[in-house]
Amino acid sequence: MQLIDTHCHFDDTSFDPDRDAAYRRARDAEVMTIVVPSIKSDWWARVKQICDTYPGLYPAYGLHPMFMRDHSDGDIERLAGWIERERPVAIGECGLDFFIPDPDRERQQRCFEAQLQLAQRFDLPVIIHARRAVEAVIDTLRHYPSLRGVLHSFSGSEQQARRLIDMGFLMSFGGPLTYPRARRLQRLVATLPVNAIMLETDSPDQPDLHQRGERNEPARLPVILAAITGLRTESAEEIARSTTQNAIRLFGIFAGDRG
Repeated sequence: MQLIDTHCHFDDTSFDPDRDAAYRRARDAEVMTIVVPSIKSDWWARVKQICDTYPGLYPAYGLHPMFMRDHSDGDIERLAGWIERERPVAIGECGLDFFIPDPDRERQQRCFEAQLQLAQRFDLPVIIHARRAVEAVIDTLRHYPSLRGVLHSFSGSEQQARRLIDMGFLMSFGGPLTYPRARRLQRLVATLPVNAIMLETDSPDQPDLHQRGERNEPARLPVILAAITGLRTESAEEIARSTTQNAIRLFGIFAGDRG
């Protein structure tokens, strides 16, 4: 099986002491491809350097809604130039987060829509963060019917998921799925069509149940695969094959080393 971690912040400083070892552990776990989304302009060059260093890593560039204080008015123009020059596999991580204290919803919305417009301009998928904001994200995406992408670490309802699928979007799932209290999320994953699902770790965040309190890493992706397999009728091999193909189609990437 070749697995794709569709959302991993492998550029995070928590990997600095053992990034080479973490990469080897991922390979040993058959995680051959990793999509690395960025969160702010100061880190775009870091994401590029890391993806250029490790075969099978693909960058996405964007402005995360949780870091609005780090974004400047000129970042969208800089992002456009960066995308045109570097040709990433996606724009993101972008989106809306209404869970954080005192969210500036209006500024988040402007930043999100500006990135959606770039996705249209460059014909790229979007990697979307939606926390306590799934309905607002859906309402926004209705104005951009040509877009495609993924809502990562999806936590919305089945009805919302079905609407997103009808709009051409996928959902990815990671560590939160493995916790016993996540019954609603588990019911959702059990019922969604397999061609709408992808795997992620969101490393170094969102560790699975067996790694609670520790740093997460891409080598844990088989745990997510096992959790999804336990909820569905398909075999692990079938789910691995389908989720990998879903990622290849969405991001236009290779399964394995960059070609």
